[in-house]
Amino acid sequence: MTQERAITFHRRTVLKSGIAASAAMALGIPVTSAQAADSAAIDDGITWHKGVCRFCGTGCGLQVGVRDGRVVATKGDPDAPVNRGLNCVKGYFNAKIMYGKDRLTRPLMRMKDGKFDKNGRFEPVSWEVALDEMARQIRRVYEKKGPAGISIVGSGQYTIPEAYTASKLIKGGFRSNNIDPNARLCMASAVVGFYQTFGVDEPANCYQDIELTNTMILWGNNPAEAHPVLWSRMANRRLTDKNTRIIQLTTHRSSSSNLSDLVIIFRPNTDLAIANFVIREIIKRGRVNKEFVDKHCIFCAGVTDIGYGLRNTDKYAYPAEKDVMARQLSIKLDKWEAIAQGRKEGEVVEQKNSGGTAGKHWKISYEDFCKGVEPYTLDFVAELAKGDNDESLDTFKQKLMQLADYICDPERSIMSYWCMGMNQHQRGVWINELVYDIHLLLGKHALPGNGAFSLTGQPSACGSAREVGAFCHRLPADMLVANPAHRKKTEKLWGIPEGTLNPKVGASLMKILRGVQDESIDFMWTQVVNIIQSAPNNTHWIKACRRPDAFIVVSDIYPTFSARCADLILPVAAHFEKWGLYGNAERRTQGWHQLVTSPGEARTDIWTMFEIAKRFKIGETWKAVPLKGVEGDMLPDMLGKAAEMGIKPEDTLFDVLFAPKGKRAEAVWPDPLYPNELNNTGDALGLPYFPEKALFNEYRQFTLGDGHDLADFDTYQRADTRGFLWPVVNGKETKYRFNLEHDPYAKPDNLFYGKLMKPVATGDLYKVTDPKATAYAGTAKIFFRPYAAPVEQPDGHYDLWLCTGRILEHWHTGSMTRRVPELHRAAPSALLYMNPGDAERRGLKRGDMAHVESRHGVCQAQVETQVRNIMPAGTCWLAFFDEKVRCNAVVIDATDPISEEPDFKKTAVLVRKA
Repeated sequence: MTQERAITFHRRTVLKSGIAASAAMALGIPVTSAQAADSAAIDDGITWHKGVCRFCGTGCGLQVGVRDGRVVATKGDPDAPVNRGLNCVKGYFNAKIMYGKDRLTRPLMRMKDGKFDKNGRFEPVSWEVALDEMARQIRRVYEKKGPAGISIVGSGQYTIPEAYTASKLIKGGFRSNNIDPNARLCMASAVVGFYQTFGVDEPANCYQDIELTNTMILWGNNPAEAHPVLWSRMANRRLTDKNTRIIQLTTHRSSSSNLSDLVIIFRPNTDLAIANFVIREIIKRGRVNKEFVDKHCIFCAGVTDIGYGLRNTDKYAYPAEKDVMARQLSIKLDKWEAIAQGRKEGEVVEQKNSGGTAGKHWKISYEDFCKGVEPYTLDFVAELAKGDNDESLDTFKQKLMQLADYICDPERSIMSYWCMGMNQHQRGVWINELVYDIHLLLGKHALPGNGAFSLTGQPSACGSAREVGAFCHRLPADMLVANPAHRKKTEKLWGIPEGTLNPKVGASLMKILRGVQDESIDFMWTQVVNIIQSAPNNTHWIKACRRPDAFIVVSDIYPTFSARCADLILPVAAHFEKWGLYGNAERRTQGWHQLVTSPGEARTDIWTMFEIAKRFKIGETWKAVPLKGVEGDMLPDMLGKAAEMGIKPEDTLFDVLFAPKGKRAEAVWPDPLYPNELNNTGDALGLPYFPEKALFNEYRQFTLGDGHDLADFDTYQRADTRGFLWPVVNGKETKYRFNLEHDPYAKPDNLFYGKLMKPVATGDLYKVTDPKATAYAGTAKIFFRPYAAPVEQPDGHYDLWLCTGRILEHWHTGSMTRRVPELHRAAPSALLYMNPGDAERRGLKRGDMAHVESRHGVCQAQVETQVRNIMPAGTCWLAFFDEKVRCNAVVIDATDPISEEPDFKKTAVLVRKA
């Protein structure tokens, strides 16, 4: 018999053992009773609540510790199926991001002599003064330029109710479609790829495929830093299953390369050629699943003269930018593009489809499709795509063949994963579609362990941008502003007159910024986003925001770089200071309760939008309003129809769109389901009202019965709920879409049931031969998409490629993570990762300060040559979290012409010693 003996602990030892025990218990690791007691002692006075991480699109579940009215700790939720108790280094600091020393607590406005002045200094003002001035500025612009002159830049970091409010306010209230989220910068190419291929948005697969597949292909993706918890699951699968392989296609070695079995370093943009090579191999080796393809797919091609998403004029360009701007209008084909596109080398091609017709496509025959990929031989692609000068051509060829061997192996399950490397791409839609081609040709999509999976970059880029419809072209649940039936359904659910909604697609994010520059947009309100730091070529937008007639509002929790360019800064609530829901990359909707109050006078984003809505009457915005591009260049007068519905001209936008009336009135506060809890929005309104619940349940009505079904607000908020993958039908989530065993909407004759972009004309590889459009219901499209070179490439002066991205310790522009001392110490500044030979030739070594210059701008950063990102000769890399480095001053603002998503990965730069 053994006897326990007393042990004396020093305070530090107790703390360490308690923290370790807490972590061990969270991960399900057995601990002794003494260790459990130590953990409990540390938890004394802390109440733990369900939460969701604020970072990336993974959607990790949290346990959030609250004590004395503050969030004091967060840890991984062991019951969360996404992360199973694990968090990344950023996730563990969800508490500290809320309490930076410079947290905004009062509205700040540029003032001089007691009133607003564009050239004044920021001074604290009351909310009433701030909102009254904001309303005055909106009214000034609206009366002068109509709905086209105002805009909102939103975010994939909105909660779902916030995004729904913003979209409803500007589209239903102000009748403008000029709202776009920063998801345009990261996921728009994926969205269009989904639309064109499947007729509906968002992935068919889910995270559990990581444990079910034996082949993971990372297409330009570095999940070890961008999605670290998912990477931990991938790494675990690789290390515990001897048959599993990880293949990475990348322009440089990254943290994810270290565990990858095959690393293929390619020249920027040539992933298009590599994908076509793989497709050619699938066909040549007889690996096409003919039964699946014949029954469920059609083949398509599209226009290729689509430009590069730049302005069609160089009026606003810097002198150094004008040579690149000229290529927006016409290009001279090099050898590779000519062969890849079936043209002649040196041929000058006018970019006739660089506008709204860039996405034009048509049905072709299988024989034409095979003809299109025929030039993509091993020799052609290897010579074009090899990205590392130190690697032999023969070795690169062997790697390409090994990639094809893995993909064509009938015994292998295949999961493709990608994020910014494919989406931030001048042909991002095309490369998305080519990866779908591979899976569709094999019949290996939407199956357990088999599928093409686009990962998102933000916590609710799916739920709060794409699903809610907070884009300039979208309405909730995959509906489109240009579709009359979709507008009619939206107007009915919003309780507004038929014909109120503006049928003209609004300005996308880059067009909003360009609009502020060219004076077509004079009012811009940014919410939950630091867009002036994160947008490419941003010296243009900094200057534009300071135009005398431009009025810029920034709503944020910290004084960001964008706030410096603002005229009015509004302090808002952080994520655990309000009720919320996020939608993650695998279609999982998750909710949390408000846990603490906001500091000072900070208010929720919903409250600020409600208060603006109170300051405008229906008579101002629903009258006949000039708008070029709609019938008669005029939005029709809706006041007569409104009167028939009992809506008076003096009613405010709040009264009509948001007040607790009708079904919204059922969301009362106090809510008996949530006794003794907080409600920032309802309390600040001074109404017995639960706005977040009312808004979410109203939005949910859009999703029911159409393949997007969501559960109700209270189901997601239950303590035992860790989210559901939509569609949620009869209380059951859907793990796999387009799958007869899992998806209640999938039918044998209507497997790919998406409805968008189904009607297509008929043609050959290069043109339409029969313009009559036919809808091929239930099918997915397999596209021929050729290689195309980037608009800007290194030359004798700007002789290096610059690629930008994220690192593990910081997220996006660093506005939150750089206020966490531990994360800031770990990575205090953005480093310029260079090839050692490139650095040496420029007289640079590790630690030196380098001057980085492009046609578009300049920045300075410290050189790193050894760790994290190992660069091939000719390429360098910078993270964009550091506002002191501000690397996006250097980056070109070329975009994919179909998705209008910028390409942050391919700027030609000159690097020298600073």
